Amino acid sequence: MTESRASHDAFRAHVPDEVRQHLHAARAEMRKGVGTFLPEAFFDHRDRARREMLLAWRGVLDTAIQRMDEKNPRA
Repeated sequence: MTESRASHDAFRAHVPDEVRQHLHAARAEMRKGVGTFLPEAFFDHRDRARREMLLAWRGVLDTAIQRMDEKNPRA
């Protein structure tokens, strides 16, 4: 188990469900609040940038897989 997973499980064990539900709701409301003072163009740009980063990572992963396949060709 990873350290972050262990801390997450510890958090769940010590914090009541009701508190976690309130934290979740507060986070959702905060995210809505951000949308009220940032222009729509910001969110469009953020989404395009996120897509480009994901495409870049896909390229990295595809190259890594290709190199692995070249090293160890499958039967």
